[in-house]
Order: sequence, then structure tokens, then C-alpha cells
Amino acid sequence: MKSEIVHDPPGPPGAEASADTVVTELFVVHRLALVRLAFLLLGDQAIAEDVVQDAFAAVYRRWSKLADRGQVLPYLRTAVVNGCRMILRRRAIIGRFHGRPEVPFWSAEAAALLGETRRQVFLAVRALPRRQREVLVLRFYLDLSEAEIAQVMGVSRGTVKSTASRALKVLAVKLQEER
Repeated sequence: MKSEIVHDPPGPPGAEASADTVVTELFVVHRLALVRLAFLLLGDQAIAEDVVQDAFAAVYRRWSKLADRGQVLPYLRTAVVNGCRMILRRRAIIGRFHGRPEVPFWSAEAAALLGETRRQVFLAVRALPRRQREVLVLRFYLDLSEAEIAQVMGVSRGTVKSTASRALKVLAVKLQEER
């Protein structure tokens, strides 16, 4: 999961790859992992795909303004997490006015693919507070280091450590209760 793209720009040494080339390459290599990240945070495949598409579109639009083009993948991860936060905030506001927010629908196909144990873990993770959920998904799904998670979330490494520890304790209790 941690494959970083190394860009060898076409043309003479010192020439820079175009936005089309780099963003297309990033899209082909990392789109699926970013959609899965968004899905784990949101529980909705279609919205997850929209969030990822918006993140790639933003990178493409702002290409000329990016200060460090070697950090595009971390920027995309941050954009996806922030896009998910925005969707979750919107859901919470709608929930206040219209009752309980819509729960993701589990089709027979999706349930069969995930399996009962994975579904229980997924639901337990989804029930965690936003920050705990984000830390666990970034750590165990994307296999990011504490420093990378801190960068994506805009928090300190210590916050990442303590949040992960609390989240794992809550999950252990929750999953033990369901047995």
C-alpha cells in the first residue's frame, strides 16, 4: 500500500513532468486505495468515489500553485480525509433536522464479500468517534507511519499515538461484547 511514485520527467534533465502525466499516473496507481479509505470513513461507495474524484480534480486545477510537487500523494490523502469530514459534518447537520442520518445499506453481495467478521469490525470502526476512526484507517488500512498520519490529519505524533491507543481499547471491548 505504501508504494510512492517516483517521477522521472520526460525530456531533458531538470524538466518537470506535466500535471496531465503526474495526476494521471497518481490516479491509476492510487485511486482505488483512496476510494477504499473514503469508503471506510463514510460507509458509502458512491460518495467515497465523489470525494476522491474531487481531490484529484483539485490537485489538477491547482497544479501550478503546488509548492512541493513531490508531496502530491500526501496532499491527496489529506484532501480525501478532509472531504470525508465535510460529508460527515453535513450528515450530522441533516440528522439534527431530519432525524437519524441514513445508515449505509448492506447488499447481500457486499455482506458476502466482507464476511460477517469483517462486517462486525467495519461497523465497530464506523461507530468510533471521527478522529479515532481516521487514525485507525490511516494506520491499519493505508499502513501509514505515525508521522504520515500526523501530517495528513494536521495533529501531533503524540495525538496520533494516544488516539490509536484509545480507539483500539474501545474496539477490543466492543468486539468482545459481540462474541
